[in-house]
Amino acid sequence: MSGERIYRHLTGDRLCREPTGGIAAAMSPARPPASRPRPKAIANWLLAVAFIVFVMIVVGGITRLTESGLSITEWAPVTGAIPPLNDAQWLAEFRAYQSTTEYQTVNRGMDLAAFKQIYFWEYLHRLIGRLIGLAFAIPLLWFAWKRAIPQGYGFRLTALLALGGLQGAIGWWMVTSGLVGRVDVSHIRLAVHLLLAFFILAGLIWTALDLRALARRGRSKPARLTGLAFLTLLAVFIQLLLGALTAGLNAGYAFSSWPKMGDDWFPAGAPMLSPFWTNLIDNPIVVQFAHRWWAFVAVAMLILLARAGKHAGSRSASIAIHSAFGIQILLGIATLMTGVDIVVATLHQAFGALVLASATWGAHVVGKRAR
Repeated sequence: MSGERIYRHLTGDRLCREPTGGIAAAMSPARPPASRPRPKAIANWLLAVAFIVFVMIVVGGITRLTESGLSITEWAPVTGAIPPLNDAQWLAEFRAYQSTTEYQTVNRGMDLAAFKQIYFWEYLHRLIGRLIGLAFAIPLLWFAWKRAIPQGYGFRLTALLALGGLQGAIGWWMVTSGLVGRVDVSHIRLAVHLLLAFFILAGLIWTALDLRALARRGRSKPARLTGLAFLTLLAVFIQLLLGALTAGLNAGYAFSSWPKMGDDWFPAGAPMLSPFWTNLIDNPIVVQFAHRWWAFVAVAMLILLARAGKHAGSRSASIAIHSAFGIQILLGIATLMTGVDIVVATLHQAFGALVLASATWGAHVVGKRAR
């Protein structure tokens, strides 16, 4: 019987005819399985990737503070995963670094042992970036093959993957700015690189929370970004931008006192750039001043968001927001007072990421109620 297969029931002598492409085709190894969305599993996977992104942000801070970012002078996404394995390879890497302006101007005379120390942090930073790519791309392909991605989330997950690839390219774009003619990377490119990492972190968390809500309710619309949540996240991102510029300009070293900058709230006679708005980007004194005091604008917005989240039924999100920004303020002051101690400054960057994570959580709580 062309186009059909005959199956005999185990009971009785009746014949049951089923068209080819039914059971047999479904059991074929070349055909993907039937759709069965798994929002909870995908949400847990996204939160795991978000944790790795958080670790990378912390390691990136250490890389910057130890001035290790220019120790690897080429971008080799695949072969670069293998570090130097013998003396000849280490010497080749060291000679490449010796051609940079940073070595010739700042680190001339550095020995191979000291070079290996700064190489370690840049290598680790790049290795974690590769790990994030694999930890995202491989499970994404698996969930897609299993047809486990809920309707409407395929594009969002693909966009997050694309942003991760863009982040790697921006990282190299940042490094190239410091190889010749400078002793450090462009503070503007550093800020773009760091802010994109924060944006990816927030995107992973928001998407995971949407998927968790879907898993609990079976059918759930994604949370929407309310006006209060948008303004709060915008205030936080501006503060993160000012922090990135402070780091890139080494502006944290300008004044190690608080709340005043030296003897004044704003140092008298501080040189100003023209046009005036460029001071907020290129003037270390103005950038440090703005970073100090915009923090309290962000805090005021975070308090409003935390209260809204509590009223929306999530006391946990409110506690997380208050705890994160409270510790972050203390760490920011301590970073200044200690003259940018590496441990304190690293914790300051880490809690910057936690402030954003908690704010994203709070914004999602408020957005769920408002949808």
